[in-house]
Amino acid sequence: MAVSSRTMAKLSRMFNDSEALAKFDAMSKTLNDPRHLDSLHWSDRTSRYADYGLHTRNVKLETKTFVQNVDDTPSKHMSRTETKRVVLREPQLRLVTDAFGYLSLFPLFFRMIPHDSPKLEKVIKQMLDPDLLWTPFGLRSLAKTSPWYNKYNTEHDPPYWRGNIWVNMNFLAVSSLHYYSQQEGPYRDLAFDAYAKLRSAVVSNVVKEYHRTGYLWENYNDETGHGQRSHPFTGWTSLVLLMMSETYE
Repeated sequence: MAVSSRTMAKLSRMFNDSEALAKFDAMSKTLNDPRHLDSLHWSDRTSRYADYGLHTRNVKLETKTFVQNVDDTPSKHMSRTETKRVVLREPQLRLVTDAFGYLSLFPLFFRMIPHDSPKLEKVIKQMLDPDLLWTPFGLRSLAKTSPWYNKYNTEHDPPYWRGNIWVNMNFLAVSSLHYYSQQEGPYRDLAFDAYAKLRSAVVSNVVKEYHRTGYLWENYNDETGHGQRSHPFTGWTSLVLLMMSETYE
């Protein structure tokens, strides 16, 4: 909503729609106010941004086996299993601080953090931590310290956004770091160094995998850098071309 209102205000200004501009400009100023953002999503305990909502970790998958006779014949039977999600403790409204991933970087992605804020330094340094999101191939989607890192979503649903590297999210990271590296402030050099490092990692890996396999891939393995899932995937993975040409606006 913060980005949408900002975009709508920009479009209203382009089309000289004063009524729409007044509406969306006011909305944008409210939603993009860093004080508003911090009051809702900043965790002082972990020094990072976090989602807020109903959350519990006290759940499990419980499997039961059922046996039934075939054709009402006791000597013939078949079995089936059912897996059910069991909630051991009801979710509570709170900051979800035990999962650090792309979601925690969205204030950076959308350039909502003031360029002179100490929080900007913390977010960039966390981004570059190998125990969290940094890999030689780009930023993984979920920190290795998270209890859900590379865990199945369900028994038939393997990890998808729980560790794999996605080029669309890395493009947002690269473009925002480039933006902050152009702003006067105490973290300009840090942003530039992170920008150069991440851009090189993503571009090098995508190109390497293209030469190895002949494809652009949907996402990339955070341990090997190998392409995974759908291929050819020249949707958002083709954003690598904008990184190569340093085109971000």
